[in-house]
Amino acid sequence: MQHRKIQVFGQVQGVGFRYFTERLAQKYNIVGTVQNVEQYVEIFAQGEENELEQFTQAVIEGASPASKVTDYKIEQLDIDSSLKRFRTI
Repeated sequence: MQHRKIQVFGQVQGVGFRYFTERLAQKYNIVGTVQNVEQYVEIFAQGEENELEQFTQAVIEGASPASKVTDYKIEQLDIDSSLKRFRTI
């Protein structure tokens, strides 16, 4: 199990990015949150290592067809046992 914060920069607001991120989280059994923050999208994602890696890669490649990711940052975090599902904030 791993937990990470992913900051995604580029054309990621107003293009369905959070919606598609939530769908990807369901596909890969990821719990956490996604939200717009200033000029980027911030994702807190927790799941099994392999699934979390696939989820992260899919997000970086552009979770929504209209998005264009130009940069991203990933920070590993401690496991958060309070996370039970994935939701958009």
